[in-house]
Amino acid sequence: MTELPPKPPARPDRVSLWRYFRLFRQDILSAQPARLYRAWMAEFRTPFFRSYLCNDPDLIDTVLRARPMDFPKSSRIREGLAPLLRESVFLTNGETWARQRRIIDPAFEGGRLRDTFPAMWAAGQECVARLNIKIDAKPIEIEAETSHATADVIFRTLFSIPIADATASAVFAEFKAHQRSSPVVNLGALLPLPRWFPRFRSRATKRTAARIRALIEHLTAARAAEIEAGTAPDDLATKIMTTPDPETGATFGTEEMVDQVAIFFLAGHETSASALAWALYLLATHPDWQEKIAAEARKEIPENPDFSILSKLKLSRAAFREAMRLYPPVPMMVREASQPESFRGRDICPHAQIVLSPWHLHRHERIWDNPDAFDPGRWETENGRAGLRRAYFPFSAGPRVCPGAGFAMAEGPLLLSMIARAFRIAPVPGRVPVPVAHLTVRGRDGIWLTLTLR
Repeated sequence: MTELPPKPPARPDRVSLWRYFRLFRQDILSAQPARLYRAWMAEFRTPFFRSYLCNDPDLIDTVLRARPMDFPKSSRIREGLAPLLRESVFLTNGETWARQRRIIDPAFEGGRLRDTFPAMWAAGQECVARLNIKIDAKPIEIEAETSHATADVIFRTLFSIPIADATASAVFAEFKAHQRSSPVVNLGALLPLPRWFPRFRSRATKRTAARIRALIEHLTAARAAEIEAGTAPDDLATKIMTTPDPETGATFGTEEMVDQVAIFFLAGHETSASALAWALYLLATHPDWQEKIAAEARKEIPENPDFSILSKLKLSRAAFREAMRLYPPVPMMVREASQPESFRGRDICPHAQIVLSPWHLHRHERIWDNPDAFDPGRWETENGRAGLRRAYFPFSAGPRVCPGAGFAMAEGPLLLSMIARAFRIAPVPGRVPVPVAHLTVRGRDGIWLTLTLR
């Protein structure tokens, strides 16, 4: 029997508040009790706030789809991300968020995905070439490679520059440093601090965020000049910067565009890198699926492909989807009740935290058959199709669904197929990755694989 993919250990059911805060700060996944994999709802009480984790698909539908404006993004999410993201669409609420989405969404609609395919393909070719140089008897830390590849995709599709460009390379390097310095939560996320109270963030967090924003501002200002001169390429940055709000006619200013590019980089690079790394690890530990996907890629990907091949990579898409079920890049989402509510017979007070956990819902023992197993074939079963409809939301859902969800589901299977076609992938004995949640779900000590040419 194939060993189940790695899963973080759960904490004991009862721990002190201080112990819980310490565990939560280190890793939000192993800070949770095992009962959440079966519970429809759970309440967590602290002296400062109450939090309700909801696994009931009907409640999730209420929060994300039926009444999303009654459950805005929690201000506690802002605490750890504000130095970098400020007023990005990921953190805002109300009319500010609605205006931002009216400007951003057209860039990801219609034929835009088709237009970005050449950039994805070029980044994939660069990734395979880079791996081809590195392969030998030594293991490769694959998260670093997938981070490089997905960052390349983002820069090519946003600004029409490869990651080899000096500014793009500098942003990538600073972002890695920012990840290392920025904890999942800080004091402001745990305590109800007033807005005027200083946030005690590390110097490294503030320094790396400032450097990233300065580099992005340089790219944005250069693009604004190209737009003014009529020489700007027709890429995502140009589309977003020239799209007026249909209600007010206003476009993004430089500062707000920097905010949006920062979240595009975080959401489009970091989350995609996480999902692709776990997908490659799962193929390494499931050679039968690896061979199926490699065979599909050899059959369906011609020498000079176009956008149409994406619909033919069905096995790769199923495997990538399954990887995001087991390892959703964003493991938890936090909303806030704006008014009194009643959930499953419990009274929910205004300002209570409503936690939606793809990590737990995607592995819920009452919903999924064999929930901890890697089985891309499940999506062809009735159980899998029902779970996809009701209990699968790696990109959120409803009006606040990630605008780049379609982009990610094109990029991920394509890169997965290109790598599997070129290399045989194997796990490293004795180096099983331990999932932890930082900005996304990553391996605690990396994800190590060996690659050999096919």
